[in-house]
Amino acid sequence: MTDTSRRDFLKSTVALSGAAAVATGFPDSIRKALAVEANNATKSIRDVEHIVILMQENRAFDHYFGTMAGVRGFGDRFTIPLPGGRNVFQQSNGSRIIAPYHLDETAGNAQRVTGTPHGWNDAHGAWDDGRMTQWPLYKRDWSMGYYRPAEIEFQWALANAFTLCDAYHCSIQSSTNPNRLFHWTGTNGPTGAGVASINNEWANLGPSSEGFTWKTYPERLQDAGVTWKVYQNLPWNFTDNPLEGFRQYRAASEKIGNTSSGFPWIPYCDAHDAKAPLYKGTSNTMPLLGLLLEFKADVKAGKLPQVSWIIAPEQYAEHPDSSCPVQGAWYVQETLNALTANPELWSKTALIVNYDENDGFFDHVPPPAVYSRDADGSAAGGATMKADLLTSEYFTHPAAEGSAGQQAPDGKVYGPGARVPCFVVSPWSRGGWVNSQVFDHTSVLRFLEARFGVAETNISPYRRAICGDLTSCFDFVNPNTAVPALPRRSQIAADAMRVAQEMRAQIPIPDEASQTLPKQDVGIKPSRALPYELAADAVVEDGCIRLRLRNTGKVGAVFHVYDRLHLDRIPRRYMVEAGKQLAASWPTARDAGRYDLWVLGPNGFHRHVTGNAVVTAAAKFRPEAALSYDPAHHRLNLTLTNDGARGCTVLVTANAYEKREISQKLAASSRKVLRIDIADQGNWYDYTVTVSGHAGFARRFAGRMETGRDGISDPAAVFEQLAAQG
Repeated sequence: MTDTSRRDFLKSTVALSGAAAVATGFPDSIRKALAVEANNATKSIRDVEHIVILMQENRAFDHYFGTMAGVRGFGDRFTIPLPGGRNVFQQSNGSRIIAPYHLDETAGNAQRVTGTPHGWNDAHGAWDDGRMTQWPLYKRDWSMGYYRPAEIEFQWALANAFTLCDAYHCSIQSSTNPNRLFHWTGTNGPTGAGVASINNEWANLGPSSEGFTWKTYPERLQDAGVTWKVYQNLPWNFTDNPLEGFRQYRAASEKIGNTSSGFPWIPYCDAHDAKAPLYKGTSNTMPLLGLLLEFKADVKAGKLPQVSWIIAPEQYAEHPDSSCPVQGAWYVQETLNALTANPELWSKTALIVNYDENDGFFDHVPPPAVYSRDADGSAAGGATMKADLLTSEYFTHPAAEGSAGQQAPDGKVYGPGARVPCFVVSPWSRGGWVNSQVFDHTSVLRFLEARFGVAETNISPYRRAICGDLTSCFDFVNPNTAVPALPRRSQIAADAMRVAQEMRAQIPIPDEASQTLPKQDVGIKPSRALPYELAADAVVEDGCIRLRLRNTGKVGAVFHVYDRLHLDRIPRRYMVEAGKQLAASWPTARDAGRYDLWVLGPNGFHRHVTGNAVVTAAAKFRPEAALSYDPAHHRLNLTLTNDGARGCTVLVTANAYEKREISQKLAASSRKVLRIDIADQGNWYDYTVTVSGHAGFARRFAGRMETGRDGISDPAAVFEQLAAQG
């Protein structure tokens, strides 16, 4: 592929990316949503007058979107290294290797695949402090199943029409209720409250003498005069609304006469209801026979609150044990239909659809958690943040008293946990975008903060440093550009699909000899600009290999460092706040001078550092390489140095995007800066620096240089395909 053809390809891609959503056959609900232009009065977040939040159940990102083009899925080129040279997608159940396999609804019961364990202990077992080598051992073999568009047609269409977040994580390595506590309150139990939720406790209505006591975000909205409402079918709560677990809500329910467990109730903000501001009435807002009935009525009448939470009923929540993807798709479709029935209101509305946790379904991306601790209690990593600001990220304070299934504090990391899908659906997020900034459930509260100025003080400093506020998913300045055109299915058809699937056997796990690794579709997506500017430079000195981790971007980031010579050990994680740097070192004497460090960061950031300090010293040369960015000119500055007493020849080889090798002689005690233009590859890069005649020494640099402007997802696979076609 020539430079000219690569440049022309990128130009055409950028030109067409905004219109991608219009060309394909979307379902009616999505076409209606795409047809409405955004309210663009102030060209700011203040144009959003209504925020609607629908959290679904128990699905992982790879489980839904691992094969989608343009996201960080099964084609990820830089993943967690596993022992024995295994790929991260080759997971062990303790006796055999199981790779991700297609849940093909034409071959069996794919829609109602059995759920998997998804509590505190099994989640930590599968994650294993970041090693992630035996996922199915803790989560069952079928946790490796994934869908294609045929099974989740609407979800794929929604992603291709609006914005999909591919670095959105659940908040805690556990189940529904603690994750939803993060979603509604910013925490699973602040230290000052003396309790922590790690499992599904207090999920159904009880007396006001039991339950949590800290302040929730709806109460903060209430205090600030921001209107809000919860739309929910009752009385069965299905653990989906954690407000039932708070004493103040239970007391308010008792005050208006609701005393029996499971009695219909609804949290609601009404400025005219002085009797019980947290509640409105004693009946369902959405009776089961009239799904979304009151929500539709409020939208039609122009009475939608500023903030709305929708709680899907059990059979439409996508939970593997009680629902299926096609039923969840119908519910999201109807939510969108309700909103677009009032085009003027929809022009001022943002709909956020996310998932509380991953059940046990596999996802390959390491969560950006705070560092774990080794067996001796020492930190397996570090942070630029003061240690006392990190304490709320560990289970070291008391568990909730009297709640079933809780255990004594074990010091383990809360989260964030596995990636889950998140769609940002609005007139300001149209166009089939992917957003790769790190988010978790507290990001939704941060978005509400950004819009309404109501702070959630329960969110930890760590989460605020590394997780975004979702604003990068929106274009508030110029949203009304052309976009592409989704599938429609009736409620009867969705329910019938579930019944038909339930009559079939579960999809069998492929035998080990015949299984193959999954393939990701080749293609790219328009990609939002990200606030990252990261560097990880190496130097060998004093018998150690040292990394200098720098963050000159606008938000904090987590560097995951795997020692490939000791993959049995806990990988180190380093949180570096914006504008700060951190040093880390590994002794080389224990490995006869050898070192092999594998560094992962946001959006494909990768560094691979290998060599042998003894051999290098004997050769009397000391080569090194460091990378910096020049976004104004769309180029990299690759600084090559040789501090040794002997000259050497350095080779810079392109591993992707282009075919190029640069040979550079370095005299003793010399330095050379190479400037590499990457504009024609979408500002993505992947280069390896080696030394001629000295095997082992290598520095690999890969990732995307941010320029402050929107771009494209990683085009490496597309370039490879085009090159193969000549």
